[in-house]
Amino acid sequence: MRKTWPALALALSSLGWSPATQAAEVLVSAAASLTDALTEIGRAYESNGKARVRFNFGSSSELARQIDEGAPADIYFSADLEKMDALERKGRIDPATRKNLLSNRLVLVVPKDSKLNLRAPKDLLRPEVKRIALAQPETVPVGIYVKTYLESEGLWEKVASKIIPVLDVRATLTSVESGNVDAGFVYKTDAAISKKTKVFYEVPLDKGPKIVYPAAAIKESKNKEAAGDFLKFVSSQAGKKVFRKYGFVVLE
Repeated sequence: MRKTWPALALALSSLGWSPATQAAEVLVSAAASLTDALTEIGRAYESNGKARVRFNFGSSSELARQIDEGAPADIYFSADLEKMDALERKGRIDPATRKNLLSNRLVLVVPKDSKLNLRAPKDLLRPEVKRIALAQPETVPVGIYVKTYLESEGLWEKVASKIIPVLDVRATLTSVESGNVDAGFVYKTDAAISKKTKVFYEVPLDKGPKIVYPAAAIKESKNKEAAGDFLKFVSSQAGKKVFRKYGFVVLE
């Protein structure tokens, strides 16, 4: 006979199990550029007997849209302030938990075996450069940052026809690694993990847009205590050490 839930719970409790003994689970929606660092931080957090951490990596814009539409999440970690600001205005995040944690830099990469002799962004105008991968420049933070930078250099309108829009920064990196494009703009931290690309230009800090990664707990989170605890771990010295390892600039 099929057990009802009360009967099943009673049977399991006799084996030492109860719903209260289940470990909490924290679902983190985070920018794709944070994949490696946060995955390592999540493993360290779990190894201390803490809650289980699951990640939903993607473009900050797509993740913000999901959260705004009610998709489950306990923490949002964006690659820009605008997406976080929008969720805060809509009452989707807990502003008391919000922190600006990291910064990054923009770099231009080419396939490692590329024969292109590129020395500056203006070299993208050369006819041999036909395809440039970039995360969606109207919605995805890294794409927006790059467009802003190229506009300030008077280059955007001249290279726009060469831009191949992709989903996010990791998709850009994959496109360059595969040789499907001649070059691509990514974060410095993404370029650092790639063995199939090389950096030929790093945007100077005084010329590039200010890049900020904020994190916050979701207001409707069903695991607020665990979410708060993981945010504390992320911003602890142990978490900061991992971020620095992957090349991020720690802001606090």
